[in-house]
Amino acid sequence: MSIPTLISIIAPAYNEEATLPEFVKRTASVFDEMSDYDCEIVLVNDGSRDSTLEVIRTLKQQYPMITVVNLSRNFGKEIAMTAGLAEADENADALVIIDTDLQDPPELIPVLVEKWRSGFDMVYGKRASRDGESSLKKSTAAAFYMLMKNVGSTPIPRDVGDFRLISRRVADALLMLPEKHRFMKGLFAWVGFPQAEVLYDRDARFSGATKWNYWKLWNFAIDGFTSFTIAPLKIASYMGFITALSAFVYGLFVLFKALIWGDSVQGFPTIMLTMLFLGGVQLLVLGVIGEYLGRAFNEVKQRPLYLIESIDRAERDVSADESG
Repeated sequence: MSIPTLISIIAPAYNEEATLPEFVKRTASVFDEMSDYDCEIVLVNDGSRDSTLEVIRTLKQQYPMITVVNLSRNFGKEIAMTAGLAEADENADALVIIDTDLQDPPELIPVLVEKWRSGFDMVYGKRASRDGESSLKKSTAAAFYMLMKNVGSTPIPRDVGDFRLISRRVADALLMLPEKHRFMKGLFAWVGFPQAEVLYDRDARFSGATKWNYWKLWNFAIDGFTSFTIAPLKIASYMGFITALSAFVYGLFVLFKALIWGDSVQGFPTIMLTMLFLGGVQLLVLGVIGEYLGRAFNEVKQRPLYLIESIDRAERDVSADESG
């Protein structure tokens, strides 16, 4: 008997008690259609404050293929995804990353698997439409992808989130990367390997509200910029040079004006505006430097990415793994 291909579904969950039963139900239905594959669902509880963990444990009683990874606290989605990749079955041939809010349809998983079978190491879902999102969020997302494309060192596909399938070697490559500020969209692009896209329509949330407000999205964008480009530092250097050059030219102008026409005690508004402008530029530059310095500070501490409170592994049919 040949060993079946194992597919691991990685699904971080933070306060998703209302969506998890439907998510697992639909994903299990997909597994029923993929009878040629062995499948597991790795649900990562990222320090949820509601009854998410209790719901996951109840679901595991009904669906033994679930692995429950309970983190010691909330570490954020990027770290939760990493924990799921690390704690998935080491024999998994491919791993699918998907949110539990059902905006990304589990029914698309067989399409990703089929594309992977054709020779691609990474197959990502590209959003043809984005239901349930405001015009402001769509426009800011488009601006982010455009900016990353123009200033980033690693091109990130536009309208592509975390929903994707990756091969075992891609997962191993991602787990080799040690950085603490894990901007996963950038890391997925950085590791390379043959990649393909699958277009799909992204649905609105099945239940509840998004955890990503604009403040979190802003900080997330900063993480993306600082993780994959030093362009802000270069811009700060250019601003400093241009400001210093402008101040030098203006100083020469004031000097010659005083020598030729003389100067009374006037120009207080000009002095104040100049001081405020120079002070603002200096604070801006220091802020940019501080962002990078803070990230370097977090990296050198070498703390673990996450801590696990408990793990309850999936129950697999070991007889299916035996070759006759």
